[in-house]
Amino acid sequence: MHGDVQLRRAAQAHAVAAAALLADRTRAAILRMLRDGPHCVCELAATLGERENNVSNHLARLREAGLVRASRHDANARFQYYERDEAAVERARAAVGDVLG
Repeated sequence: MHGDVQLRRAAQAHAVAAAALLADRTRAAILRMLRDGPHCVCELAATLGERENNVSNHLARLREAGLVRASRHDANARFQYYERDEAAVERARAAVGDVLG
């Protein structure tokens, strides 16, 4: 029984962390945009009307949480493109959904 309580607490902690990330409108908008496919910082910043360094900072938080990943552009290695990690997004969605019932 003690193990069940620990598992529930861990799941709740995951849900709280995911909700905290999404509580920021810029991070939520970035995740929404990445649902449609990979984008570079300059594309995200232009669409969101944000500075590139601000978008980069938000992407760093999302990467640390494992919700997005970066890869170099094939034709021009200067550019990094960001995409959602759909498995991680689904885990976060399930964790938040479990708390909300």
